[in-house]
Formats: sequence, structure tokens, C-alpha cells
Amino acid sequence: MEKKLERNIPILYLFSFFWLSMIIAPIIVPFFESRGLSLAQVFYLQAIFALSVVLFEVPSGYIADVFGRKNALVSGSIFHGIGFTWLYFADSFAGLAIFEMTVGLGSSLLSGADLSLLYDSQVGLKLSPEKKARGIANLRFVKSVAEGVSALIGGVLIVHSFEITVLANAIFAWCPLALSLLLTEAPFTRMEASRPIGNLKRVVAHLFYEDRMLRLICLNIIFFSLATFYVVWLLQPYWRDQGIPLGMFGILWAAQSFLFAAACKLCLPLEEKFGAVPVLLTMGLLPVVGYFAMAALGGFIGIVFCFTFFVSRGLNQVILSDALNSRVPSTYRATANSMTSFVFRGVYILTGPIVGLMIDWQGMYFALSAIGVVCII
Repeated sequence: MEKKLERNIPILYLFSFFWLSMIIAPIIVPFFESRGLSLAQVFYLQAIFALSVVLFEVPSGYIADVFGRKNALVSGSIFHGIGFTWLYFADSFAGLAIFEMTVGLGSSLLSGADLSLLYDSQVGLKLSPEKKARGIANLRFVKSVAEGVSALIGGVLIVHSFEITVLANAIFAWCPLALSLLLTEAPFTRMEASRPIGNLKRVVAHLFYEDRMLRLICLNIIFFSLATFYVVWLLQPYWRDQGIPLGMFGILWAAQSFLFAAACKLCLPLEEKFGAVPVLLTMGLLPVVGYFAMAALGGFIGIVFCFTFFVSRGLNQVILSDALNSRVPSTYRATANSMTSFVFRGVYILTGPIVGLMIDWQGMYFALSAIGVVCII
């Protein structure tokens, strides 16, 4: 069993690499616009995606805690592959909404299950807390490298056509399924399947009511997820406004992903050298600076400040993920990870369309400033 658990770790890294290898990502907004969507409709699509994730997020985490993390990863990989295959044929808002809902279901099954299986495999191997934290950092690092490499591929393919780019993405999307079948379920204490409501109440109480530190960690995960997520859907139209050609989008997206990877890798050494407080302050200030700088400066300087969000995201996804997973028992670790994502997506359902309407009403630069003000508050 020990060898199988050791094998889980590199397989999970490879699984995450292909899961996050979304070749279409650096030009997804122009692709949606090529299908006749406005920027506001792009935000509506993301609200649909968030709604599908919200509907399935907690149940999927619960499924992983009851029926096993591997089963959740296999099921999620199937929907992931189907969704990106469907994208090749989608040519309307309705078709793209089906894509978002299918991928949202797959994402909800995969989200949290990969991290939980990694953490449980490390527990089974009796690794030290430092090695567990480094394992989370490595997983985030691999995911961000995947985004960077796939962005470079997308930047090359888009020179030919959107169709070739989407087709390549569909092929990559089936790789996680093959890898998930090679995983071994790590030993963990399973939830009782006969008490779903009671189990969920126990998780909510533990995360948001019983432990003050855990409540603050969960709220910070939700806030920083939102603060660095809105801008993702504004970057590509922002680059276009600065006169950046479409073929360069892949290079910019890759650079941001590699910077995110570096932040994940350097996060723990920086925390050890300077302490937690300076790292946390930097993590909190960067999104605020980024939004205001993008809104006020523009040009080359504005594009440079786009990178601040990815540094903050790299820091928070390592620090806060480790803080959460080290404080919740394996019995409902996947459900706990899904619960924070559930709340984040729920808030985005309410606020994402508002950002879209704000853009239609006052323009993108006003929206950037408004989000910056909210981040300060």
C-alpha cells in the first residue's frame, strides 16, 4: 500500500497538469465574442458556470467523502472531457451555456477531491507537516505551469483558427480520465452515508461557527478567490484595448501563470524568512493595487500591474489551503474544500452579472475602479 500511496503523488500532479491544461483559456473571451456574445454576456455565462458549480459543489465533496476521492475524480473527468468536446460544436449562447454547466459539474467533482486525495496520501505515508504543506505548494505549482504551457500552445494555435485551438483543448481534456484510473484510494475515515443532512450541518458548524480561526481562514479563502477572479474575465478585453495582438495573448497568459507558479513555490520560503505577517499583507494589498493601476494607467504599465493578481493568488492558494486542510479531519476534508468553493461561487452568481452590467453602463475602467474600492472595504 505504501508504494501505491507514493505513486499517487506524481500521478495526481500529472492529473492536475492535464486538468488545468486549458489551451483555449488565453483567448476564451475573444472566442465567446466570435460566437456573437457581448462582454456582459460573458459574465452571464460565468454566472451560469458558477450556478452549476454551486448546485453540485457540496454534494460532490460529500460524494468524495462517502464514496471515495478516486470515484469522484473519475466521474468528474468524464464530465470534463464531455464538456470540452461539446465546446467544439457550440455556436450560440445556449450551446455555450450547456458547455459551462457540463464543465461546472465536472469541476465540482474534481475540485477538492484531488487535494483531499493528495493530503490523505501524505497522511498515509506519515509525512511531516512541512512536507504536507510543500505537497500543496507543488500541486498549485504544477497547475499553474500547466496553465502557462497550455497558454503558449493556445497562442500558437490561435494564429491558425479558433476551431483548431478548441479541438486541441478537447483532446487534452480526456487525459485526466486515463490518469484517474491509475490512482489508489488512500485510507481515510468515511462519512456515514445514511446521515447526509446531519453530516453537512456538522461540517458547516465546524467551519463557520465552532472555530474562530477556521472561520477567518474560510472567509479569507472566499474573499481572495473573488478578488482575483473578476479580473480574469477583464484581462483579455483590457489587453485588446491596449493594442495587444491576439497572438500575444498566449504569451501574456503563460507569463502570468508562470509567475503564479513561482509565487506558489516561493511562498513557504518567504514565510519562513520574513514571517507570516509581511506575506499576508502583500497578499492583501496586491489585488487592490492591481485594480486601481489597471484603471488609471493603461498601456505597458497597466499590463505590468495585471501580474499583481497572480502573485497574490499564488500566495493565498498555498497559505490558506494549507491552513484549512491542516485543521479539518480527513472524514470531511473534501466536503470542507467544496464548501468554501460553494460559498465563493454563490457570491459570484450574485455579483458577476452586476460587474457585467457595470461594464455595459460605465465601461470596463469604471468597473475596475469599483472592484478596487470593494477590495479595500
